Amino acid sequence: MSDAAIQISGLGKRYRYGEVRSANDTLRADLAEWAKGLFKRGNGQQRPQTLHAIHERHLDADPSYFWALRDINLEIKQGEVVGIIGRNGAGKSTLLKVLSRITPPTEGSVTYHGRIASLLEVGTGFHRELTGRENIFLNGSILGMKRSEIARKLDEIIAFAEVEKFMETPVKFYSSGMYVRLAFAVAAHLEPEIMVVDEVLAVGDAAFQKKCLGKMQDVSQHGRTVLFVSHNMAAIKTLCSRAVLLNAGRIEAQGKPEEVIARYLAGAAPEQGISLEQRTDRLGNGALRFTGIRFTNKFGQEVGEVESGDELNVVVSYKCKAPVDEKRMILSLSLWDDLKNLLTLFSSDEMGTAFKPFHEQGTVTVRIPQMLLRAGQYSVKLWASHLDTQAESVYDCVEDAATLHVMAGNFWKTGRVNREGNYSLMPGSISNE
Repeated sequence: MSDAAIQISGLGKRYRYGEVRSANDTLRADLAEWAKGLFKRGNGQQRPQTLHAIHERHLDADPSYFWALRDINLEIKQGEVVGIIGRNGAGKSTLLKVLSRITPPTEGSVTYHGRIASLLEVGTGFHRELTGRENIFLNGSILGMKRSEIARKLDEIIAFAEVEKFMETPVKFYSSGMYVRLAFAVAAHLEPEIMVVDEVLAVGDAAFQKKCLGKMQDVSQHGRTVLFVSHNMAAIKTLCSRAVLLNAGRIEAQGKPEEVIARYLAGAAPEQGISLEQRTDRLGNGALRFTGIRFTNKFGQEVGEVESGDELNVVVSYKCKAPVDEKRMILSLSLWDDLKNLLTLFSSDEMGTAFKPFHEQGTVTVRIPQMLLRAGQYSVKLWASHLDTQAESVYDCVEDAATLHVMAGNFWKTGRVNREGNYSLMPGSISNE
């Protein structure tokens, strides 16, 4: 007997996002080509294409259609917790909708071994006019459970959801957080063999998210299967035994969460060597000029994002138009928030950096052993100058040289995401090559 909970073969999902051709125009063109094929058939010619094949070819060429998923082949075993990651628009939510039978696939097949409970968009699977209590019984009935089975789980569900006072209230009056708490409690406690959870958990507060992650771990330990879509890489690392990376509707990688996440972050990197040479909004005499900036992880791989708590290297390229004295060089990199508040500064002067001689061109690396900023986007400012503080001694100064994307991470190594806290100074070093 197979130990697979879900088997996906050649799965594809196509959507229409324009009105380039009407349905009548499409059918008329398909019939015309099919008829021409019948009349043109001669000795030795192949059999004419079927109407279905012609229709599929027309749709593939029609710019009003696009594939949200294509050629998805995946086997998920019983008891596995599989994390699905990827950029926005990669096809993650579409895949879960197909697996949850909310939308049918355009091609391919999905074989299930067990009941599926899904937690997708807020409110999915709930009847707005029914009370919280009535919706619990409705969801249980959809899963094929007897009323007596649901009744035995009722108190546990209500307690987990923390909505005891609102169980007799129609769910149309629930907040999004209340919706999510009740929906997750129902999906987790009615004991489906397969549980599908989208990023909808982000609606809940930090304490409830931790509670949900713990429950999903408990569910998997009882031999049930969990599919989990999230942009929270710390949760994927903590919870999942395997990760799948989707890109443009196709599987790009799958395997150990740490390896797949590294592949995802490397793929999110900006274009190599972002040019700063053409920037005119800068100060300085140009004796040394910043020409590029990129971010790398501890493995030297270029990345577009970093998790809180992880190591980051900022590699800055430069060119020298005139000799500069490395012994009197001040070079700094600072990080700023969107309100232009200075958050942290790495300065060679304050850090006592002993630079090597600066060549006509080279790189300066700012190594940050541990990113201590919480999730967000931060602006990078670059500065190079002579040791004295007179304005004419500035070599180059570029504000907003790059944007650093920091993601929530498992900073304290407890499985919890560090969402709140003060900004702080970070250890680091600066060197040149």
